[in-house]
Amino acid sequence: MTRRRSEPPRAGADHRSSAWVVALLVVCAAGACSNSGTAVKSPFSTSPPVLEHGPSEEVKVMDINGLGPVLVDGQGITLYMFETDRQGSPSRCYGICAVQWPPLTLPPGVSAPIAGPGIEASLLGTASRTDGTTQITYNGWPLYLWPPDRSPGKATGQALTNAGGLWYVLDPAGSPVKTQSP
Repeated sequence: MTRRRSEPPRAGADHRSSAWVVALLVVCAAGACSNSGTAVKSPFSTSPPVLEHGPSEEVKVMDINGLGPVLVDGQGITLYMFETDRQGSPSRCYGICAVQWPPLTLPPGVSAPIAGPGIEASLLGTASRTDGTTQITYNGWPLYLWPPDRSPGKATGQALTNAGGLWYVLDPAGSPVKTQSP
């Protein structure tokens, strides 16, 4: 009967695994990883944005520095149109496009959008989406939000080429404001 001896660990194997752990810790510390391993941006703001208190289905006008009066939702968040959409037709923004640019939709149980200050009620409308939700439109343009605009007065999506087309804010007449971002 022969007995097999286990081989001794290869030289440097323990060193490599501990070096890997140290490297991971350095990367997380330098990259500001959270406990879940998700990167967080620094400086990290602990205060939430101050939103207006209107309903999400309200469309109104707000002056945005550098762009003038433009459409915003009831919380003061800037609204956009997608140049690839066709005015008077349902949205062409689905899939990843709708993830990046969420459509402004009516909440469940709400049948119509609200025309807020500065809005011409006759230009406010809706269009059905393939997922069964109802998207709010203005002058025939389906309306969208840009998630980086998390507080009133921001328009970081203005004139942005993204998701297969250009994005613009709308003026109170419902026309795209084709200027560069403010």
